[in-house]
Amino acid sequence: MSKSLVLIVMGSESDLPVMEEAAKVLKEFGVSHEMRISSAHRAPKKTGLMAAEARDRGVRVIIAGAGMAAHLAGVVAAETTLPVIGVPMPGGALNGVDALYSTVQMPGGIPVATMAIGKAGAKNAGLFAVQILALADNELAGKLAVFRQSMADEVEEKDARLLTS
Repeated sequence: MSKSLVLIVMGSESDLPVMEEAAKVLKEFGVSHEMRISSAHRAPKKTGLMAAEARDRGVRVIIAGAGMAAHLAGVVAAETTLPVIGVPMPGGALNGVDALYSTVQMPGGIPVATMAIGKAGAKNAGLFAVQILALADNELAGKLAVFRQSMADEVEEKDARLLTS
């Protein structure tokens, strides 16, 4: 059984710099995770099997990032009942808008929580995974509260510096 609570899967190695943002967040919160590469189009059997077996390996949330046609999150969601968070990758002819549309426009019955395009979306995917896990983990919920408060404190500090300059 896997010790990873979150599976981060991306369609290609070129997606790694973006998806590392999700991994950074999970690491910051002490959430075990693994990163994999699999393609909904070039390796559909591998992708389907990875998604189908995730729950039995101990995974509780899947983050899937892909660009262009970006069916990775949808294919993964079709093969598991775990929550799937989609991250559209930037690039291509439409600068990620095509990936956003194909990730967010899932048919009724197969939900994918879709984040913003690129690094901000990957960071939020990591945070959303932490929020999902925190439903059953009070320690993690406490870490989230501290994180949110630190963001608010940072804004106040910047505002105070601006007022005194």
